[in-house]
Amino acid sequence: MLLPTDPGPEALRVRPLTQATLYSHGARIAVPSYDRGALTPAVVHLSVGGFSRAHQLIYFDELAERRISTGWGVVGVGLRQRHLQDALAPQDHLYTVVERSPDGERARVVGVMVDYLYAPDAPAAVLDRLSDPRTRLVTLTITPGGYLLDPQTRAFTADHPDVHRDLAEPHAPATVFGYLLEALDRRRQAGLAPFTVVSCDNLHRNGEATRASVVGLARLRDEVLARWITDRVAFPSSMVDRITPQTPPEERAALAARYGVDDRWPVVTEPFSQWFVEDTFSNGRPPLDQVGVRFVPDVGDYELMKTRLLNASHSAMGHLGSLAGYDRMDELMGDPVFATYVERLMDDEVTPLLPQPDGVDLTDYKRTLLQRFANPAIADRLSRLCRRGSAKLPQHLLPSLRQSLVEGRPAPLLLLAVAGWCRYLRGTDDDGRPLPLEDPRADELHALALAGGGDPRPLLDVRAVFGDLGDDPVVVAALTGAIETIDRLGARAAVAAALGVPALPPSR
Repeated sequence: MLLPTDPGPEALRVRPLTQATLYSHGARIAVPSYDRGALTPAVVHLSVGGFSRAHQLIYFDELAERRISTGWGVVGVGLRQRHLQDALAPQDHLYTVVERSPDGERARVVGVMVDYLYAPDAPAAVLDRLSDPRTRLVTLTITPGGYLLDPQTRAFTADHPDVHRDLAEPHAPATVFGYLLEALDRRRQAGLAPFTVVSCDNLHRNGEATRASVVGLARLRDEVLARWITDRVAFPSSMVDRITPQTPPEERAALAARYGVDDRWPVVTEPFSQWFVEDTFSNGRPPLDQVGVRFVPDVGDYELMKTRLLNASHSAMGHLGSLAGYDRMDELMGDPVFATYVERLMDDEVTPLLPQPDGVDLTDYKRTLLQRFANPAIADRLSRLCRRGSAKLPQHLLPSLRQSLVEGRPAPLLLLAVAGWCRYLRGTDDDGRPLPLEDPRADELHALALAGGGDPRPLLDVRAVFGDLGDDPVVVAALTGAIETIDRLGARAAVAAALGVPALPPSR
């Protein structure tokens, strides 16, 4: 049921969302029609957040809702913050997903999560779930910075302090990989088949990265275990795509007013969703292909398409748009200067570097991206797109810039995106207003950006981010010029200058 976004004057009786009240909500909102008690807890998702609840869990919910299978119920695990447990436990792990488009919205209650554990409080319970013979699949959304790999070499970082704890206290791990390793060891010793591990993070070859972290840790503990994992455990790479902003507190009140549902932590997302998974599994494959997931021999081309078009555009627009004083992506896309910038960035500088993914028309994909970016019903905040830039740029933007340099292609728009990040790190926009710096290296990068001013070389010396790009005098000169243009003209006029279009004032 597609509904307009205005709730209207009718006052609704607001009820809490629980199993006991579930069917009383059915007249206003879609609720599970399947027997939740019949679900087999076969999936453990590590690090549950808004994205996983709007993406992976929806697909498993569809399996149950369409009566395809009840064999893939989900157990959620939190790793760092207790608030989601506090929200989900009183409502029997039910939650609401609201899909919004310019035409209206659809809302549904998701019931496929059968349990939720907060790992720091219950490490033994998490390990028991992972070791349970019914667990056949483990999925991850731990962010690209959560992998125990050197960002340049992708080698396992054995000297990480959490690695030492995982080895010293295997029954109370500090990392996701410590949990995976201990559970796999228990399964090996019990003669059980291993589970499949599917990373859902925006990380190049995320399956290989997961395998490298798990096997790297295993080799420090037990070489026989490391060989067993190498031989028996599948780590398929995957590509996930659905824009899911962080849910602000007022969405809870809006959901109650519109549908009469008191959900402590609903999720708001867009209608679009994609999931590509490499077709290799250790212990049975869920029939996700019947609900829209594509199993493919190699996910690489799809991953490049998404990270270098969507994610790179998010980074570029987030930093440059924030400097220009914008707060939301849809507002930014209403400015013809920035709308032209992102279209030409994708068409002129990124697409020529990409392979053609099988079964996907890149022209259609980019047209859909522009529509998704401009969706006012999502109102994606630029501050979200700017988080963890030190992890995102090396994955999403810099590979295209490097390839352009190798192939001798001009890349002024890519360079401007990098310059925008360097300027953003000073912590103020073009008018001197403060900007949030949410990054694990924020203090270091902020100090270097201020020290360098218009000179990018202090930042380029951070090889964990830039690698050897700072050794190229052409890159240094071009980046210096781009930062100088932003400083002199402001971000919006600098974008217009790079495009060769007039920087007429936007109509806001």
